[in-house]
Amino acid sequence: MTFWAAGFQVYGFSALFKPISSELNFSRAVASGPAAITRLEGGFEGPIAGWATDRFGPRWVMLFGVFFVGLSLILMYFVNSLWAFYAIWGVMLGTAFNILGSIPADTAITNWFVKKRGRALGIKKVIDGLSGVIVLPLVAWLIIAQGWRMTCFIGGVVMLAIGVPLTWFFLRRHRPEYYGLLPDGATLEEEAADVDGVIERGVEYAGEAQEVEFTLRQAMRTRTYWLLLLTQASHSLAMPAINIHAIPFLTDMGIDPLVAAGMMALMVAASIPFRFIGGFVADRVSKDHLRFLIGASFIMQALGFTVFLLNQTIPMIYAWFILYGIGMGAAFTINIAVGGRYFGRKAFGFIRGTSMMFVTPFGIVAPIYCGWIYDTTGSYITAFTLVAVLVALSGVVVCFIKPPKPPVEGTDVRRIM
Repeated sequence: MTFWAAGFQVYGFSALFKPISSELNFSRAVASGPAAITRLEGGFEGPIAGWATDRFGPRWVMLFGVFFVGLSLILMYFVNSLWAFYAIWGVMLGTAFNILGSIPADTAITNWFVKKRGRALGIKKVIDGLSGVIVLPLVAWLIIAQGWRMTCFIGGVVMLAIGVPLTWFFLRRHRPEYYGLLPDGATLEEEAADVDGVIERGVEYAGEAQEVEFTLRQAMRTRTYWLLLLTQASHSLAMPAINIHAIPFLTDMGIDPLVAAGMMALMVAASIPFRFIGGFVADRVSKDHLRFLIGASFIMQALGFTVFLLNQTIPMIYAWFILYGIGMGAAFTINIAVGGRYFGRKAFGFIRGTSMMFVTPFGIVAPIYCGWIYDTTGSYITAFTLVAVLVALSGVVVCFIKPPKPPVEGTDVRRIM
């Protein structure tokens, strides 16, 4: 489900960006607006989606997201004005993707895996990444063959036809203990009398991996929570800037749109093995050393920007995209694994969703700032330089953030606040 949705909303927008802005006569800063709206909404919707996922399970939350992703893409066929573009791509599709994109799916995986969580998340992130390798070039080809309107329409129909049945039949509402199971497919040594007994066994099982359950309030009382937010906020500038402006940047250099889409797909392809490798390594590293993995992944992304900024040639673009893709892929998985290892499972969705509220402003600023820099200077270089510096700084700072101390008081596993 996220494979197809991300192929359009995350990666495909870069291919759709110039055709939509050219036909509807939008400046690049104005055309970047829906991405900013999506980020802004994510700040409000993240806590709600996280709370709803922890409280009611991921099935209904994701079903809502799948339906409205499909409907929004279909409605894009009829867009002829700025307000409609903002309302449908920015508000409707943004809301739907924010709900579908990560929190409920990542929460479900986090609930069902502990000692193998990194690998499980890595597999999911590999499939997400394949959307940039497979769906993005498909979107670029469809735009040339059918136009951007029909491309969006086809994307919406496929989402509804496949996504709704997948959501309904293959998602469970609760963590495995509610079904008499333990995380990771581990078996109970002896049969428990009731669900509460199995839940207690699950808590003990997670404790073997140094995992402690925090409520949202307990997490927010730790210095670790706020320092992680600071570094994540600074790091979050890079991805929206590249996802939206990479293909316009490449085509401005005279590169054919299909070749540009292929170059961006190369970046995503470089990230794919490291999405799994990052998770695999995270499962084998102590909780205290996870911060160094995050720092290394951030610095790798900054290094990608730097090699191009120091030698602005087309061959260096390939080096930039490959290095950035490696760091991005590892960071995707490790960041989520760290959230589970540091703060546990019971309020994972709520904690992650609330974090989005604080990180969101940085993601809003990034694409609009890049578009404004281009509109005023005719170049993206100043914007890319600032992004590289901030990502590098976040990579250094995160290495000094230690895991939180366990809460003084334990609380019931059903209590998420």
